[in-house]
Amino acid sequence: MISGAYGRVVRQPVLRRLLPGMLVSALGDGMSLVAVAWLAVQIAPPGREGVWTGLAVAAYSLPATVGAAVFGRLVRGFTGTRLVAVDATLRAVALGTIAVLAVAGALAPAAYVALLAVSSLLHAWGNAGTYTLIAELLPDEDRVAGNALVSTFTQAAVVVGPALAGGVTALAGPGWVIGADAASFAALAVSCWLVRARRADTPVAEQVDEPTTQGWRTILRQPRLLGLTAVTCVFFFLYGPVEVALPIHVAELYGSPGLLGLFWTVFGVGAVAGGLGAGLLRDRPLWAVVVLIIVGWGAALLPLGLTDAVLPGLIGFAVGGLIYGPFTAICTALFQRACPPHMLSRVLATRAALTTPATALGMLLGGPVVSAIGGRSTLLASAVLTIALGVLVAVAVRLARPAVTTPRPTPVAAPCAR
Repeated sequence: MISGAYGRVVRQPVLRRLLPGMLVSALGDGMSLVAVAWLAVQIAPPGREGVWTGLAVAAYSLPATVGAAVFGRLVRGFTGTRLVAVDATLRAVALGTIAVLAVAGALAPAAYVALLAVSSLLHAWGNAGTYTLIAELLPDEDRVAGNALVSTFTQAAVVVGPALAGGVTALAGPGWVIGADAASFAALAVSCWLVRARRADTPVAEQVDEPTTQGWRTILRQPRLLGLTAVTCVFFFLYGPVEVALPIHVAELYGSPGLLGLFWTVFGVGAVAGGLGAGLLRDRPLWAVVVLIIVGWGAALLPLGLTDAVLPGLIGFAVGGLIYGPFTAICTALFQRACPPHMLSRVLATRAALTTPATALGMLLGGPVVSAIGGRSTLLASAVLTIALGVLVAVAVRLARPAVTTPRPTPVAAPCAR
């Protein structure tokens, strides 16, 4: 049943043309997991590696929030395909500039952070465009499979990308890896620009008279979406320091970009398995899945925070990937089902604009925290606080359940609710 749904996704004519570009782009981003942080470590002034690594990793995502608000009027007439295209084009140009400067030895830390920030300005819209495209092209029963396939591209790229990046970084330097990432986004941009928008799709241009804040208002009107967005923001904030602490931890103990790539590779192996199994969870209670993912991810980080031994940390990261894998597909499907088609790209961009800075703020906090207490202690703190978040969410859901399950006075209300 699940394999049949994936088959229908890859046979859809437009997706069949775009999915290879999405896969190549995901591979480039998987390589950047290592290269962006490692390049920051290399060019930072001595003793300031943690701060500049935090700034660089955050700059690769945080400005997407600004772009979601500032460029709303510019892109609101675009279909999902065009949203992906403009984001990929900007990323290709900005990352290509970084690569040229890095290889030439002319890249200063401030210029690096600034160019990374430019590259991410449209990424909230690009992310929204990807999942809007899934909703535009697929029926509701295939959307979880479509979401899972796209998110699994990212997770699968983490299997290959970081390991490849670790080897290339050791041999040629991180600038070449970022150049490959730029080329991958260029390939995605070309594939998107060559696709003609389907007339049958609901055009985003119907939103011309919608206010810029309509996406946020739509989320506010639906408590389940608002609650899920809030919990996701906190979850991602607590994850943010991991992307700063892990490369610093590995650099301090082993000085090996290859080992850093291996950590992200085993995470990706687990995440691919978890992501492809997302279809098995679509009928499960949403909040139960969310709680298990949050607690499970926190527990998976404990080996990294409790010991310097490599093997327990690698096993924990692999299990963490398996647990986290279904998160994006399941949560996105809920938004796709709950939002009017003409509002979907705006709502998804709003969600990305809220959740992306949560991760980036965690990264920014991770810089000074790592400088103060070290990489391993930062990983332990993230693990413990994430588990605590999961427990608090579980308690809140438990306390709210009687109110949610109380029968309505009129028995005819339920059939009309949808």
